[in-house]
Amino acid sequence: MRKYECEVCGYVYDPEIGDPDNGIAAGTAFEDLPEDWVCPLCSAGKDDFLAK
Repeated sequence: MRKYECEVCGYVYDPEIGDPDNGIAAGTAFEDLPEDWVCPLCSAGKDDFLAK
């Protein structure tokens, strides 16, 4: 699965890890994240992420 990087702060969303602190299970593809999901570090929206 592709990783996605926040253009604002550099946080990398790794689907293999998910975002467990915010209720996103490991194995969740970026495309399957809720539309209101935000970067856990800087609160940027999904539109601010680019595929790596």
